[in-house]
Amino acid sequence: MSVITLVATSRTDLGKGASRRLRHTDQTPGVVYGAGKDPVSLTFEHKELMKVEGIEAFYSSVLSLEIDGVAEQVLLKDIQRHSFKERIQHLDLLRVDATQAITTTVPLHYLNEETAEAVKNGGVVAHLANELEVTCLPADLPAFIEVDIANVEIGQTVHISDVALPKGVESVELNKGEEHDLPLLAITVKKAAAVEEETEEATEADAAE
Repeated sequence: MSVITLVATSRTDLGKGASRRLRHTDQTPGVVYGAGKDPVSLTFEHKELMKVEGIEAFYSSVLSLEIDGVAEQVLLKDIQRHSFKERIQHLDLLRVDATQAITTTVPLHYLNEETAEAVKNGGVVAHLANELEVTCLPADLPAFIEVDIANVEIGQTVHISDVALPKGVESVELNKGEEHDLPLLAITVKKAAAVEEETEEATEADAAE
């Protein structure tokens, strides 16, 4: 997967008034900080941000940030949007050090939901989590983590420990201990099917009497 690149220019005109003036010229203010360096206030072309804001990897991958022509690696830490307009108001970016582990959330992609035997037999899939907090070196950060539910049975719950994480990637929750092995997905019986089964059992019990 290709690295997403953001292009920005540094700015010294700060404050709410300055940010408002930028937005009126179709630009977006931002800031980058971390890695032991001073924060730098930034300006982005809004139309360029809109080209990448719909890409899932924009929110969970290491990005390349070019400031005045000099590139560094960053993570998106916060994105502020307009309350009703399709507009990005501000970006917060965190510098990453290639030699230091980072902690961030990664989307979960559930595979074979429609073709799983449990679903074909009337099971209902319940997503209990859509992302997972992980720690790893920047180079090992995956854009997403796959969870294959093809062999999950009705009544079964998939926990973090059931997922094969990519090499070099660890779950933040599991590192806290087994009691933090949180559920991610469950396949349950349809209510109608459960009621029908209970009715049949009751009928059989009455007949036996």
